Amino acid sequence: MSIIHAERISKVYNPRSSKNAVTALSELSLDVREGEIFGLLGPNGAGKTTFIKVLLEIVFPSSGTGSMLGEKIGSARARGRVGYLPENHRYPDFLTGAQVLRYFARLSGVGDGTLKERVHDRLKLVGMEEWHRVKIRKYSKGMMQRIGLAQALINDPQLVILDEPTDGVDPLGRKQIRDLLMHLRDEGKTIFLNSHLLSEVEMICDRVAILNKGRLIRIGTVEELTTQENQYRIGIEGTLPEALRLEWEATRVNVVEEDGGLLVALDDVPALNTALDQLRNHGVLITGIAQNRQSLEDMFIDVISREEEA
Repeated sequence: MSIIHAERISKVYNPRSSKNAVTALSELSLDVREGEIFGLLGPNGAGKTTFIKVLLEIVFPSSGTGSMLGEKIGSARARGRVGYLPENHRYPDFLTGAQVLRYFARLSGVGDGTLKERVHDRLKLVGMEEWHRVKIRKYSKGMMQRIGLAQALINDPQLVILDEPTDGVDPLGRKQIRDLLMHLRDEGKTIFLNSHLLSEVEMICDRVAILNKGRLIRIGTVEELTTQENQYRIGIEGTLPEALRLEWEATRVNVVEEDGGLLVALDDVPALNTALDQLRNHGVLITGIAQNRQSLEDMFIDVISREEEA
């Protein structure tokens, strides 16, 4: 089931001005499945926040259609089942953390009978129960992110939309937030995450999409996007025999020797088997074989760089 469905959504600011028109989204189509953590990636100005604002009807699309939680985009019923943490959120600094949550709980329709328990539960969930009586003006950036996350969860949403949720949070805090998001996923909630911290995204996201200049350029699981076709890491004991090295040079096999193994570029699986047979024929003990993978960050930089060159 698609929790978010977007079909050819475009957003153009100042569309009547040929000089000042800005295309923030260009025929964007994607689906976010129920119960997954979905990461939306892209450089500054790629259209990530604009897409979130379209989903929440903070801005209106220029064209295209879509749905969220089975309702047409913009439905008040759907928005009532969404928790949202915007980037650079601000709360009245004269309120305490608990007062902020009580205020948003009432806006979300949480009744008096469950209000106190819900606020306490969300404060505990994000590790802010000891700071609930401290005014917002005294909060650090990391504490603001935590209280913002608690606010996004105060209405017990089915879909949680987070814009840079770990911005300004220390490493321990980021680990706690990662654990929390995976716990929410295990409870059946869907997480839609926009973040510049690609190492964080790589650790928790089931699937990711990459935007550039308003266009979708990649989508898939982290493994699908980071696995490099026809590149293999072959673990061996010892070093590559000189005779085999010369043989591969003559046949233009691209190999890089690394500590404890080889990085080999081959045309296909039969070529991989041929290379393994050659290693065995030279008495080399093979300890492991795996397709080579980039980090998500390296893949992201490569993809965006190629887009810019094109």
